Amino acid sequence: MAVVLAVAVVCVGGVAATGAATQPVLVVSEDGNDLLVTPVDNGTEVTVEYTHSVEKTLVSDVYAVDGDRLTMTRMEFSSYGAGLPSTVPVTEINDRYVYYPPERHYDPLRITTGYVADHDLVVGDRRYDLVDIADGGTVEISVETRLRIPQW
Repeated sequence: MAVVLAVAVVCVGGVAATGAATQPVLVVSEDGNDLLVTPVDNGTEVTVEYTHSVEKTLVSDVYAVDGDRLTMTRMEFSSYGAGLPSTVPVTEINDRYVYYPPERHYDPLRITTGYVADHDLVVGDRRYDLVDIADGGTVEISVETRLRIPQW
């Protein structure tokens, strides 16, 4: 028994020391339960897209993985409406307004999803139906480092 325990400690310690067996992941959770876990890298773009409830136009809140947190890089929208930036400078690109906010970090990012807004989560080139994942509830989106699961 002592030999097995010693081997386990050496193996786990060796993995932790090299860092080779960990990976950053984006975690969507609700009440501490993981709903979605997907691998990311530093700089991976994470976008929350939704339909503005009044204007009925697409709004995109864009973040970047920044170590163990998300940093908002921009907000894109097609028309001005309640809750959207109206007194700050915006840039017009391809018929959309783009707002570059002051640097702000989130750990975690809390999103209350809704069927009217129809929230989607885009991680890199992967799209997830956030409303379906959260069943219309409130989720926390965070970046964590977890053990890498080997692919057999």
